[in-house]
Amino acid sequence: MSAFLFLLLMFVSQPASSVLQRLYCSISDSCECDFRPNIRDLEWDLYKNVYGQHLAQDVVSEEVARFLRDQNPDRPLVLSFHGSSGTGKTLVSSMLGNHLYGSAMSSPFVHQFIPTLHFPASGDLDQYREDLKSWVQGNLTKCARSIFIFDEMEKMLPGLVDVLEPFLGPSHVVFRTNYRKAIYVFISTAGEDVINRAAVEQRLAGRDREEIRLEDLQDAIAQTLYQNRTSGFFNSSIVQQKLITRFVPFLPLSRRHVERCVRAQLCLLGSCDRTDVVGSVGGDMTYVPLPGQYFSTTGCKTIPAKISFFL
Repeated sequence: MSAFLFLLLMFVSQPASSVLQRLYCSISDSCECDFRPNIRDLEWDLYKNVYGQHLAQDVVSEEVARFLRDQNPDRPLVLSFHGSSGTGKTLVSSMLGNHLYGSAMSSPFVHQFIPTLHFPASGDLDQYREDLKSWVQGNLTKCARSIFIFDEMEKMLPGLVDVLEPFLGPSHVVFRTNYRKAIYVFISTAGEDVINRAAVEQRLAGRDREEIRLEDLQDAIAQTLYQNRTSGFFNSSIVQQKLITRFVPFLPLSRRHVERCVRAQLCLLGSCDRTDVVGSVGGDMTYVPLPGQYFSTTGCKTIPAKISFFL
């Protein structure tokens, strides 16, 4: 029955198609029915609620929009987020879930892996490789629009993610699976030294941090990941074969960005007018390097606890 309705959707007029699609989705568990991307809201959310990250804002919104415009992509979208703790990497990955699947991280089609939870024992690497490959392929078989988020990649066992290589390239065949519509997000602090150094050099040269370009950092991040023994991408064929669509740098945050985070948190608590708390929290953060103290060492990560102290 569901297959019949799907075929009808391909041939009827737009108004009738809308009616049939609702009927189809009422009796089907197809993830295409839950996949309702809203690129405009994603862009708005990125620019309104992610502070000090012009590169991440531009790259994520542009790459997601470009990927979704292509009804038959030749490869999945693979984004790798890099930067210090508290700079917005996890926040942006959640926004992707929110604006592609309305239920975000609770969606059965958005899958998150945490190394210390899912792959804790180095002696079980071979078993983890089999499990991960089987698990990803199984979920892609159920839903071509699956989203896979790999957090804390700096703690991932080297060699594990290379089992994903057949799912990431354009030339592979994965039987019974339309793997090319999937989205992968890797999140890592690996590469933060490269990114932070570029931000400091920009500041010392008297240039605005918003002048830092993506091409200034892409190759350096890729090289660092490939050569870093503590990176989940150490000697990775995924990096070597350039299967990552974009390395997305998250820059260190200055005091003004931290204070924007504080103000946003206060507004959520109904205390938007507490400018005294904004200044106190901003002044209580640790900034580096010395001298200069340009960038917060923890970004916006510790802000909720500090707000509680100063309120």
